[in-house]
Parts: sequence; structure tokens; C-alpha cells
Amino acid sequence: QVQLVESGGGLVQAGGSLRLSCAASGLTFNEYATGWFRQAPGKEREFVASISWSGSSTYYSDSVKGRFTISRNYAKNAVYLQMNSLKPEDTADYYCALKTGLATAQDLTVPKAADFWGQGTQVTVSS
Repeated sequence: QVQLVESGGGLVQAGGSLRLSCAASGLTFNEYATGWFRQAPGKEREFVASISWSGSSTYYSDSVKGRFTISRNYAKNAVYLQMNSLKPEDTADYYCALKTGLATAQDLTVPKAADFWGQGTQVTVSS
């Protein structure tokens, strides 16, 4: 059974930083592209960042490029999202996602492309 468990969310002031983690189990982690999406209240889920199955390529939404960094640790079956220079508009529930099939980062940029989801972690940025 595939499980994705996110952690690291919380309340932070604008300009601050948070690091989200996603621990995966029940699968061969190094065969999946992984990514982060977010969903603010009343809005659709949107792409944030992704990383290929090999870790060799990454992809970011324009809204977070230069501020967020995605990375993965194969030994720990984990993917991370380092979020710096946070803004109030970054406030949302953040979800970890996986895509099967030795996917590239650009293969996981829309919610319907994901095969597995975590339960989400809340990030609130105060102004």
C-alpha cells in the first residue's frame, strides 16, 4: 500500500522560510517523479514544483521560481520543498504527489498527472 506523509507545515511571517517533507512508503521510490501542489481555500489545486525520477531535472511554477527548491533523498524515500521568502499568497494546503513510469519533472505539472497523493500539510504566511 502506497503512503505519502507530509510534514513541516505551519505558521510563518512573510519573508520567512519553511521546509516541507514527504515520506513515501510501499513503493520503489526511485522509479517515480515526485512533486508538490497546493490548494488555497476556494481555489483549484495548482502545481508548485516537481523533480524527475532520476533527480536530474526539476520544474517550478513561475510564482515560486527562485524562492522554492525541490529535492529528494533516495536513501530516505523522501522529497522536500524548501520555501524561502514566503509571501501571504503562498498560504495553502500543500500536497505531495507521485507519478509512475520513470517520469520527468515536466510530466508532473498538472494534478491529473499524479498517481498518488499525500494528505496535505497546511502552510500559513502572515503579513
